[in-house]
Amino acid sequence: MKAVARWARAEWGPLYEAVGVPLVRSRWRAVPMTLAAVCLTSMTQIVQNRAWGYGPVQALGAVRAEDPLGLALLRTPLSLFVPALDLPVWGALAQILLVFGIAELCLGWWRTLVIGYAATLAGTLYARVGIALGPGSPFGLPAADARIVDTGPSAAVVGLAVFLGWRHRAYVTAGAVIVAMVVEVLLKDNLAGKEHLAAISAVLVLCAVAETRRRTRGPAGGPRGGAGARLRRGARGGGGPRPRHGARPATKPRGRRTAHAPGPDRVPQFRSSD
Repeated sequence: MKAVARWARAEWGPLYEAVGVPLVRSRWRAVPMTLAAVCLTSMTQIVQNRAWGYGPVQALGAVRAEDPLGLALLRTPLSLFVPALDLPVWGALAQILLVFGIAELCLGWWRTLVIGYAATLAGTLYARVGIALGPGSPFGLPAADARIVDTGPSAAVVGLAVFLGWRHRAYVTAGAVIVAMVVEVLLKDNLAGKEHLAAISAVLVLCAVAETRRRTRGPAGGPRGGAGARLRRGARGGGGPRPRHGARPATKPRGRRTAHAPGPDRVPQFRSSD
């Protein structure tokens, strides 16, 4: 039992600390983007289930591989918050609230959106490549998938989960997410599963780029300077202020002159009175 607790602390301890501090300090005010995403997803679900709202939601947020690329790219941002009609909406809301919330606490709202959109965009672009490859290729898709409406936050959720696992060294958790997506494709070879793998691939590239930049900069904030370099210079004796050119070096202050007692070689001479 203690071994399991130690493993859990090592796996999720850094992530727990990163989430706990801002959440305790600001509570729900710490995740405004996540709350807005939950509200937007709920609103699009309500609207698209109305006779008057289905058409506008499809025109603004429904992405298909058969659509022109420019139009698909314009629809991609909103498509992330349009729940799939054949899936329960509470699943999409729970994914956004949990994964987006943790990511916003750890990464900030704009990094969360960038990574989420990058993962979603990777899945959207993969669908076109997969259909071009055809069903005969291991990474191909049948032509009928070009007409499937591709919406929902699942690709962004999977990508953010992998990135958070890498960022906070929860490698087992990130690996479990990847394995689960691979098993999904093996059990049910469909568009959604392969798009999840494309999203994971894009996020792994982002992780590799971030790791390369971190190693290039170094832990001290830069290869040539930073606090670490200043500390090293100070340890070698070069950290103190240098005297200005032409300035006289500081000398020991002189003390007040004191009277010296006459020594044996300075015996005072007195004249005799004779």
